[in-house]
Amino acid sequence: MGLLNLFSKPSPTLRFLPSGSMTLDRNGAVLASTISSACPPQIVQEIGTLVLRLFNEARKSQMPLSEVTLRFASLQITARELRGGAFIFLTPKHSFTPSTET
Repeated sequence: MGLLNLFSKPSPTLRFLPSGSMTLDRNGAVLASTISSACPPQIVQEIGTLVLRLFNEARKSQMPLSEVTLRFASLQITARELRGGAFIFLTPKHSFTPSTET
């Protein structure tokens, strides 16, 4: 059986979409978060950085935004500007409903 293990592929790890909210200061540091620690911190930080960049670019264009909603196929990101920082909500969209039948 050891020979068969040489040719087997490792199973991919399953990752869930982040869910929860986070508050960022104007420098992009996460002040508070309800996002699960199972979500890699790099992903949370990257989402925060990109949202802050969006608000900064809008301000530079003299079109300040107070709130923005980004809808993807499986994730919705809603962000509110807070004096240079941001409050960000991450909401996964599930295309399935759990079965309650037994």
